[in-house]
Amino acid sequence: MKILVLAWEFPPRIVGGISRHVAELYPEIVLTGNEIHLLTVEFGLAPHYEVVEGIHVHRVPVAESQNFFHWVVNMNASMGRHGGKLMQEETPFDIIHAHDWLVGDAAIALKNLFNVPLVATIHATEYGRYNGLYNDTHRYISHKEATLAHEAWRVIVCTNYMRLEIERVFQCPWDKIDVVYNGVRREQPPLKNFDAASFRRRFAADQEKIVYYVGRMTYEKGVDLLLSAAPRVLWEMQGRVKFVIIGGGNTDHLKRQAWDLGIWQKCYFTGFMSEHDLMRFRTIADCSVFPSLYEPFGIVALESFAVRVPVVVSDTGGLPEVVRHGKTGIVTQTGNPDSIAWGILETLKNPDRAKQWSEGAYQDLEARFSWNKLAQQTEAIYGRVLHEQGRSSAAN
Repeated sequence: MKILVLAWEFPPRIVGGISRHVAELYPEIVLTGNEIHLLTVEFGLAPHYEVVEGIHVHRVPVAESQNFFHWVVNMNASMGRHGGKLMQEETPFDIIHAHDWLVGDAAIALKNLFNVPLVATIHATEYGRYNGLYNDTHRYISHKEATLAHEAWRVIVCTNYMRLEIERVFQCPWDKIDVVYNGVRREQPPLKNFDAASFRRRFAADQEKIVYYVGRMTYEKGVDLLLSAAPRVLWEMQGRVKFVIIGGGNTDHLKRQAWDLGIWQKCYFTGFMSEHDLMRFRTIADCSVFPSLYEPFGIVALESFAVRVPVVVSDTGGLPEVVRHGKTGIVTQTGNPDSIAWGILETLKNPDRAKQWSEGAYQDLEARFSWNKLAQQTEAIYGRVLHEQGRSSAAN
């Protein structure tokens, strides 16, 4: 099969989870003899065209705009032009695969112009992020998401929770939606000449346990709830804990919260952390916490699984599907700082049990979240689309 993939982020451009998802899924699909062309956005000094792990990567220029939605329009126009040129000059494509609403306009235009079936992966919804649609921006994005779901031959989501959400929010037929989990590469690259003790002291004293969050600093990620849980954890652990908050974006309100709670000295806001340092950081941490209010999947949990860091999550969205409570981590009540504190304390006070959870989580990566298996599932969806398209054409 020959597939044209559209994604607004791809390494080295990393905004959220789509970049890593696309970068790790498609090399596995290439290995089974498929040809993948990826349309994405130019970034820094990255080449406009290169082959990355078998993927033909085309980075298109996008006219800058101070307005994000204008920028998205410009991106779709650029992707549409380049995609149209590819589809005219190359041998025919079998499938177009769009990742999220941001590339939806280009994907739908190419689908209609070249009569190629469209598959859409919807990684999250605007409705879910805010538990409703409360302004014109929310409604605009949700409309784009619904249009993409409607135009797609099949819709892929990352959890059964998201399947229910897509069906309910977009009135999308249940049997049009497929669940394919996200994955992560279980084997991590070796750390050469790594002085773990010295690196750890950059963040915490030797006697302090390290509890960390990594991700975006947005409301739905629940970082404020982690900070609200911190005083109880510090009290019961006699102050021997350091809370490390990793991620770019505006953290002023979180810093003020830490100061007002009297835990400022026990918090470290790192800002953006490079992938290289983050990989090293995970090896020296004692507990990772993801207290989201909305989380379609939670790939950050899998990244903790891969380095055997115990995981505490909330029971929202797809997280309870990813983390099996008491077997591969701790699942706490969404929006409840006391429950989050309990989960952290269970982990820190019971290191032997926490190690068992981490080992179970590591085994789950191969059993449930292997990119090889997820690629097979995705390829089967492509095959189903082509089969159904063939039957439809024959009927006409």
